[in-house]
Amino acid sequence: MIQFDCHAHVYETVTAIDGARYVPAHPAPLDGWLAHQEAHGLRGGVIVQVSFLGADNSEMCAALARLDRARFAGVGVVPLEVCDEELDRLVQAGMRGVRWNLVRGAAMPDLGAAPTRRFLTRLRDRDLHLEIHLEGPRLAPVLPALADQGVNLVIDHFGLPSDPDPRSDPMIRAVADLHDRSALYFKFAAHYRTSFDVTPHAGELLSLLPDNHVVWGSDWPHTQHEHRTGYADVWSRAADWRDLSDGTAARRLYDIG
Repeated sequence: MIQFDCHAHVYETVTAIDGARYVPAHPAPLDGWLAHQEAHGLRGGVIVQVSFLGADNSEMCAALARLDRARFAGVGVVPLEVCDEELDRLVQAGMRGVRWNLVRGAAMPDLGAAPTRRFLTRLRDRDLHLEIHLEGPRLAPVLPALADQGVNLVIDHFGLPSDPDPRSDPMIRAVADLHDRSALYFKFAAHYRTSFDVTPHAGELLSLLPDNHVVWGSDWPHTQHEHRTGYADVWSRAADWRDLSDGTAARRLYDIG
Protein backbone atom coordinates (compact mmCIF):
# COMPACT_ATOMS: atom_id res chain seq x y z
CA MET A 1 0.00 0.00 0.00
CA ILE A 2 1.34 3.42 -0.96
CA GLN A 3 1.25 5.67 2.11
CA PHE A 4 3.63 8.46 1.16
CA ASP A 5 4.19 10.93 -1.65
CA CYS A 6 7.98 10.78 -1.75
CA HIS A 7 8.58 13.32 -4.50
CA ALA A 8 6.94 16.73 -4.54
CA HIS A 9 8.12 20.32 -4.84
CA VAL A 10 6.82 23.02 -2.50
CA TYR A 11 7.53 26.74 -2.83
CA GLU A 12 5.45 29.65 -1.63
CA THR A 13 7.15 32.14 -3.96
CA VAL A 14 8.80 31.89 -7.37
CA THR A 15 12.23 33.50 -7.13
CA ALA A 16 14.57 31.71 -9.50
CA ILE A 17 18.36 31.61 -9.47
CA ASP A 18 20.23 33.10 -12.41
CA GLY A 19 20.38 30.67 -15.30
CA ALA A 20 17.40 28.56 -14.22
CA ARG A 21 16.35 26.45 -17.20
CA TYR A 22 12.67 26.65 -16.27
CA VAL A 23 10.70 28.99 -14.03
CA PRO A 24 7.06 28.12 -13.24
CA ALA A 25 4.38 30.74 -13.51
CA HIS A 26 2.81 30.07 -10.11
CA PRO A 27 3.83 29.01 -6.59
CA ALA A 28 3.27 25.48 -5.30
CA PRO A 29 2.11 26.15 -1.74
CA LEU A 30 2.39 23.61 1.03
CA ASP A 31 -1.33 23.73 1.76
CA GLY A 32 -2.06 22.70 -1.83
CA TRP A 33 0.16 19.63 -1.59
CA LEU A 34 -1.35 18.64 1.76
CA ALA A 35 -4.85 18.92 0.32
CA HIS A 36 -3.91 16.50 -2.47
CA GLN A 37 -2.49 14.08 0.07
CA GLU A 38 -5.65 14.16 2.14
CA ALA A 39 -7.84 13.68 -0.94
CA HIS A 40 -5.90 10.55 -1.91
CA GLY A 41 -5.49 8.97 1.51
CA LEU A 42 -1.77 9.62 1.92
CA ARG A 43 -0.23 10.28 5.30
CA GLY A 44 3.04 12.07 4.60
CA GLY A 45 5.80 12.60 2.12
CA VAL A 46 9.03 14.16 0.95
CA ILE A 47 9.71 17.66 -0.32
CA VAL A 48 12.43 17.63 -2.98
CA GLN A 49 14.35 20.81 -3.70
CA VAL A 50 13.17 22.19 -7.05
CA SER A 51 15.84 22.98 -9.64
CA PHE A 52 15.03 26.67 -10.19
CA LEU A 53 15.89 27.42 -6.53
CA GLY A 54 19.39 25.97 -6.85
CA ALA A 55 21.05 25.35 -3.48
CA ASP A 56 18.83 27.80 -1.61
CA ASN A 57 16.91 25.29 0.51
CA SER A 58 15.04 27.89 2.55
CA GLU A 59 11.63 27.13 1.02
CA MET A 60 12.04 23.43 1.82
CA CYS A 61 13.15 24.18 5.37
CA ALA A 62 10.29 26.61 5.96
CA ALA A 63 7.77 24.00 4.82
CA LEU A 64 9.31 21.27 6.97
CA ALA A 65 9.15 23.56 9.99
CA ARG A 66 5.34 23.46 9.67
CA LEU A 67 5.11 19.68 9.36
CA ASP A 68 5.18 16.60 11.56
CA ARG A 69 8.75 15.35 11.25
CA ALA A 70 7.58 11.81 11.92
CA ARG A 71 5.69 11.88 8.60
CA PHE A 72 7.56 14.39 6.41
CA ALA A 73 11.16 14.88 5.29
CA GLY A 74 13.18 16.73 2.67
CA VAL A 75 15.78 16.12 -0.02
CA GLY A 76 17.98 19.16 -0.58
CA VAL A 77 20.58 20.44 -3.00
CA VAL A 78 24.01 21.48 -1.75
CA PRO A 79 27.38 22.10 -3.41
CA LEU A 80 30.20 19.58 -3.04
CA GLU A 81 32.08 22.08 -0.89
CA VAL A 82 29.22 22.47 1.58
CA CYS A 83 30.53 22.89 5.12
CA ASP A 84 29.69 20.55 7.96
CA GLU A 85 27.75 23.26 9.79
CA GLU A 86 25.39 23.81 6.84
CA LEU A 87 24.82 20.10 6.36
CA ASP A 88 24.06 19.70 10.05
CA ARG A 89 21.65 22.63 9.94
CA LEU A 90 19.78 21.04 7.02
CA VAL A 91 19.68 17.65 8.73
CA GLN A 92 18.25 19.31 11.81
CA ALA A 93 15.60 20.92 9.59
CA GLY A 94 14.55 17.51 8.27
CA MET A 95 16.75 16.87 5.20
CA ARG A 96 17.39 13.17 4.74
CA GLY A 97 19.07 13.13 1.33
CA VAL A 98 20.89 15.23 -1.24
CA ARG A 99 19.91 15.44 -4.89
CA TRP A 100 22.17 15.65 -7.93
CA ASN A 101 20.11 17.00 -10.83
CA LEU A 102 22.25 16.00 -13.81
CA VAL A 103 19.82 15.99 -16.72
CA ARG A 104 20.36 17.93 -19.95
CA GLY A 105 24.11 17.57 -19.97
CA ALA A 106 24.98 18.67 -16.43
CA ALA A 107 28.37 17.31 -15.43
CA MET A 108 28.60 14.26 -13.23
CA PRO A 109 30.91 14.89 -10.26
CA ASP A 110 34.12 12.91 -10.53
CA LEU A 111 33.60 10.10 -8.03
CA GLY A 112 37.34 9.61 -7.70
CA ALA A 113 38.20 13.24 -7.01
CA ALA A 114 39.01 14.36 -3.48
CA PRO A 115 36.14 16.92 -3.19
CA THR A 116 33.57 14.29 -4.19
CA ARG A 117 35.04 11.68 -1.85
CA ARG A 118 34.91 14.16 1.04
CA PHE A 119 31.32 15.05 0.15
CA LEU A 120 30.21 11.41 0.10
CA THR A 121 31.96 10.83 3.43
CA ARG A 122 29.89 13.67 4.89
CA LEU A 123 26.72 11.99 3.59
CA ARG A 124 27.74 8.63 5.07
CA ASP A 125 28.55 10.19 8.42
CA ARG A 126 25.02 11.64 8.60
CA ASP A 127 23.18 8.64 7.11
CA LEU A 128 22.06 10.78 4.16
CA HIS A 129 21.25 9.18 0.83
CA LEU A 130 22.16 10.40 -2.64
CA GLU A 131 19.32 11.00 -5.12
CA ILE A 132 20.14 11.05 -8.85
CA HIS A 133 18.12 12.68 -11.62
CA LEU A 134 19.81 11.56 -14.84
CA GLU A 135 18.74 10.20 -18.21
CA GLY A 136 18.92 6.42 -18.45
CA PRO A 137 21.58 6.20 -21.19
CA ARG A 138 23.92 8.41 -19.16
CA LEU A 139 23.02 6.69 -15.90
CA ALA A 140 23.72 3.15 -17.14
CA PRO A 141 27.54 3.34 -17.41
CA VAL A 142 28.00 5.09 -14.05
CA LEU A 143 25.43 3.11 -12.07
CA PRO A 144 27.89 0.48 -10.76
CA ALA A 145 30.20 3.17 -9.35
CA LEU A 146 27.32 5.19 -7.91
CA ALA A 147 25.86 2.12 -6.21
CA ASP A 148 29.24 1.36 -4.61
CA GLN A 149 29.77 4.58 -2.64
CA GLY A 150 28.61 3.37 0.76
CA VAL A 151 25.40 5.44 0.72
CA ASN A 152 21.88 4.55 -0.30
CA LEU A 153 21.27 5.59 -3.92
CA VAL A 154 17.81 6.74 -5.03
CA ILE A 155 17.10 6.98 -8.76
CA ASP A 156 14.49 9.53 -9.82
CA HIS A 157 11.62 9.12 -12.28
CA PHE A 158 11.91 5.41 -13.12
CA GLY A 159 15.52 6.07 -14.18
CA LEU A 160 14.28 7.94 -17.29
CA PRO A 161 14.48 4.87 -19.56
CA SER A 162 15.23 5.36 -23.25
CA ASP A 163 13.94 2.20 -24.94
CA PRO A 164 10.24 1.21 -24.99
CA ASP A 165 11.31 -2.41 -24.53
CA PRO A 166 12.70 -2.78 -21.00
CA ARG A 167 14.71 -5.83 -22.08
CA SER A 168 16.65 -3.57 -24.47
CA ASP A 169 16.88 -0.53 -22.23
CA PRO A 170 20.48 0.28 -21.14
CA MET A 171 19.41 1.54 -17.73
CA ILE A 172 17.41 -1.62 -16.98
CA ARG A 173 20.30 -3.78 -18.20
CA ALA A 174 22.67 -1.87 -15.92
CA VAL A 175 20.43 -2.61 -12.93
CA ALA A 176 20.25 -6.28 -13.92
CA ASP A 177 24.04 -6.47 -14.19
CA LEU A 178 24.68 -5.13 -10.68
CA HIS A 179 26.05 -7.78 -8.36
CA ASP A 180 24.78 -5.96 -5.27
CA ARG A 181 21.53 -3.96 -5.34
CA SER A 182 21.17 -3.60 -1.59
CA ALA A 183 21.85 0.18 -1.69
CA LEU A 184 19.74 0.89 -4.79
CA TYR A 185 16.26 2.41 -4.63
CA PHE A 186 13.95 3.81 -7.31
CA LYS A 187 11.25 6.46 -7.31
CA PHE A 188 8.22 5.64 -9.41
CA ALA A 189 7.34 9.24 -10.22
CA ALA A 190 6.59 11.40 -13.26
CA HIS A 191 5.77 8.80 -15.89
CA TYR A 192 5.06 11.73 -18.23
CA ARG A 193 8.74 12.70 -18.34
CA THR A 194 9.31 9.66 -20.57
CA SER A 195 7.77 9.62 -24.05
CA PHE A 196 6.48 6.03 -23.84
CA ASP A 197 4.64 3.85 -21.32
CA VAL A 198 6.99 2.96 -18.47
CA THR A 199 4.69 0.38 -16.89
CA PRO A 200 6.75 -2.54 -18.28
CA HIS A 201 9.91 -0.90 -16.96
CA ALA A 202 8.35 -0.54 -13.54
CA GLY A 203 7.51 -4.22 -13.52
CA GLU A 204 11.04 -5.15 -14.53
CA LEU A 205 12.51 -2.97 -11.80
CA LEU A 206 10.23 -4.50 -9.19
CA SER A 207 11.44 -7.95 -10.23
CA LEU A 208 15.12 -6.92 -10.06
CA LEU A 209 15.23 -4.82 -6.89
CA PRO A 210 15.15 -6.21 -3.36
CA ASP A 211 11.81 -6.00 -1.59
CA ASN A 212 10.93 -2.57 -0.19
CA HIS A 213 13.25 -0.63 -2.50
CA VAL A 214 10.65 1.43 -4.39
CA VAL A 215 8.77 4.57 -3.36
CA TRP A 216 6.10 6.49 -5.21
CA GLY A 217 6.02 10.22 -5.89
CA SER A 218 3.53 12.59 -7.50
CA ASP A 219 6.15 15.05 -8.83
CA TRP A 220 3.60 17.74 -7.93
CA PRO A 221 3.21 20.45 -9.24
CA HIS A 222 4.49 18.68 -12.37
CA THR A 223 6.83 21.48 -13.50
CA GLN A 224 7.05 21.90 -17.27
CA HIS A 225 4.00 19.60 -17.59
CA GLU A 226 1.45 21.53 -15.53
CA HIS A 227 -0.98 21.84 -18.43
CA ARG A 228 -1.07 18.16 -19.37
CA THR A 229 -1.38 16.34 -16.06
CA GLY A 230 -2.46 16.71 -12.44
CA TYR A 231 -2.37 14.95 -9.09
CA ALA A 232 -5.44 12.79 -9.77
CA ASP A 233 -3.96 11.66 -13.08
CA VAL A 234 -0.59 10.59 -11.67
CA TRP A 235 -2.32 8.83 -8.79
CA SER A 236 -4.56 6.92 -11.19
CA ARG A 237 -1.50 5.87 -13.21
CA ALA A 238 -0.02 4.34 -10.06
CA ALA A 239 -2.79 1.71 -9.94
CA ASP A 240 -0.53 -1.05 -11.34
CA TRP A 241 1.85 -0.85 -8.39
CA ARG A 242 -0.31 0.75 -5.72
CA ASP A 243 -0.19 -2.41 -3.61
CA LEU A 244 3.57 -2.07 -3.14
CA SER A 245 4.53 -1.44 0.46
CA ASP A 246 6.51 1.77 0.85
CA GLY A 247 6.66 1.90 4.65
CA THR A 248 10.02 0.16 5.03
CA ALA A 249 11.70 2.22 2.30
CA ALA A 250 10.27 5.44 3.74
CA ARG A 251 11.75 4.61 7.14
CA ARG A 252 15.13 3.66 5.74
CA LEU A 253 15.50 6.64 3.41
CA TYR A 254 13.57 9.41 5.13
CA ASP A 255 13.11 8.30 8.75
CA ILE A 256 9.35 8.70 8.40
CA GLY A 257 6.67 6.15 9.04
